[in-house]
Amino acid sequence: MKRALVFPLLVAANSTLAQDGLRESDMKLDMAALTALLSGQVVEFFDGSKSSYLNDSRYEYTYTDDGPIWAGAYRMEDNSAVCVDFDNGSARCDFFVKDGARVILITSDGLRFPVRNITVAKE
Repeated sequence: MKRALVFPLLVAANSTLAQDGLRESDMKLDMAALTALLSGQVVEFFDGSKSSYLNDSRYEYTYTDDGPIWAGAYRMEDNSAVCVDFDNGSARCDFFVKDGARVILITSDGLRFPVRNITVAKE
């Protein structure tokens, strides 16, 4: 009996850890809404950093316009997640949610970054 209870608890714990920064007012996006929001767009954050989600599934992140670019390939997932496989071999998944009219990026460790602006990427 104890063994049967362990698996659901592990699944719930992993889901909770991944969504640590989620608030009651946050609305998760399905894959279609996430794709419509991000594909072909540049997401600018209040610190000036930018994430580019190009139409060909390429991803670029830069902290400053003239700084280095971290590049990779992105994919949307149905649970409001965007996952990036970087060219350097690392990978990460973050979450985009809407809180009213505001779009928020939530990192896998629960940090929240409000989006300042979303514009069309120049490809």
